[in-house]
Amino acid sequence: MRYAQDHKAQTHQRILKEASARFRRDGIGATGLQPLMKALRLTHGGFYAHFKSKDDLVEKALRVAADEATAHSEKAFASHNALLAFIDLYLSTEHRNSPEKGCPLPTMSAELGQRGVPSLITDELLQGRLESLEKALPGPNASEESIVMLSTLVGALVMSRSAQDPELSERILSTAREWMKRQVNEA
Repeated sequence: MRYAQDHKAQTHQRILKEASARFRRDGIGATGLQPLMKALRLTHGGFYAHFKSKDDLVEKALRVAADEATAHSEKAFASHNALLAFIDLYLSTEHRNSPEKGCPLPTMSAELGQRGVPSLITDELLQGRLESLEKALPGPNASEESIVMLSTLVGALVMSRSAQDPELSERILSTAREWMKRQVNEA
């Protein structure tokens, strides 16, 4: 059976998309190559026709996740009340319930740091979020406030995802969201 000329490129993109979603949902360590490839109806051995190693896949899949997160945040920051819209988007029930579609920072930050694999994309993603927040924040302390804000956003999302009690999970999101919006409105 002959494949289309772009078959390998399409397969490569399918692997990246699936890996990106699984890494954000389950974490890097919990995502095995064999189950990943099986889910795509591909062989484990075929993986190496596309990537040098799992670390190579992680770096490229993180790029996919970062690009998706950037597109979502740019949409929020393009609105009239950009910062408030971003807070609502980031600390939403949908974002909590769909980690495979969301920001990779809550799931992968600690794990990437522990793996000892340098990831320029993680730094780019952090810098990009901090710069977006800093531009949206008024005042001379915007640089420091952006760090506190991003830390609060990521931390609240991690905590809400880890809570087994749905009411507690929602309370974490809504409390952090409303507190942050009050801080923005008072500034």
